[in-house]
Amino acid sequence: VTVQATIQSNLVTQDIIVSLDSFGQASITTSQIDNGSSDNCSLTLTLSTFTFDCSMVGPNTIYLYATDASGNIDSAMSIVTIKDDIKPAVITQNLTLSLNASGIASATAAQVDNGSTDNCAINSLTLSKTTFDCSNLGTNTIYLKVEDLFGNIDSASAIITVQDTTKTVLITNN
Repeated sequence: VTVQATIQSNLVTQDIIVSLDSFGQASITTSQIDNGSSDNCSLTLTLSTFTFDCSMVGPNTIYLYATDASGNIDSAMSIVTIKDDIKPAVITQNLTLSLNASGIASATAAQVDNGSTDNCAINSLTLSKTTFDCSNLGTNTIYLKVEDLFGNIDSASAIITVQDTTKTVLITNN
């Protein structure tokens, strides 16, 4: 007598949302996708994809596979939405600028940035103020704003010291 399980498994999945960690990685388990699957015999559940990274932000179609004791295999689809909600780590450095002969000095975000990072990738660096003149002599607090690829933004302050090192040209008449 040969006993076989020929009844198809009842796979029930659920869609989930998962956030990336500080390394830009995420992983899931079958229990997060399984939503009460059953079979008349025992089931072994596996996933088509269980690890995710920054390149997978957004909806991802995966499959939950079920194998019963007789080797019958079934699958069901699920959507795993990966999101990046970690702000960039903004690191600044102070800067000293000297006014040019026209009384102007400028700074770039790259000069103020001191190794800002993100778990995925930085999209843009911007300064709250980039151009300085005689009215800005001394210390000026500015902000470096860092935005990652997925719209997460953070900022940090830096001090821009503006100095006038151009000697005065004195013209006299007899």
